Amino acid sequence: MDRSGKEKLVSELQESLNAANLVVVTHQNGLSVAEVSDLRRKMRAAGAGFKVAKNRLAKLALTGTKHEGLGEFLKGPTALAYSADPVAAAKVAVTFAKSNEKLSIVGGSMGTETLGADGIKALATLPSLDELRAKLVGMLQTPATRVAVVTAAPAGQLARVLGAYARKGEA
Repeated sequence: MDRSGKEKLVSELQESLNAANLVVVTHQNGLSVAEVSDLRRKMRAAGAGFKVAKNRLAKLALTGTKHEGLGEFLKGPTALAYSADPVAAAKVAVTFAKSNEKLSIVGGSMGTETLGADGIKALATLPSLDELRAKLVGMLQTPATRVAVVTAAPAGQLARVLGAYARKGEA
């Protein structure tokens, strides 16, 4: 790769990392092209990205971003998973690492906070941003549903009482 290609790669990676709230550093020893493609597809489906880059270029891309502390993790065959959702990249990476021993979690960064492998695995157990939003909407809708049922109950009871008197009068 020539110098201009490297500069373009670094600037694109830096753009992606600036937009990301979570970056996960992984070691990938011996992953086949099909396995990496499968991982990338799963990352895209979750709204995350996965990039294999030379450590030197990745360190250059990290400079000036809030994830600058990740330079210490960039040793060996590494790849970066990143997402705007603070949980998505961790979930996909940890799930994939459980099913494929060739991928291991090294560490990561959530905002300016640098996390170890255990921190990333703990993040993966949290619900995603969309799941949290769905739970919140469900919690907000439940009281409204209950209020509607309670206010409709007296009218229903009154109708049943009047119906009973009407049937009694006919008999």
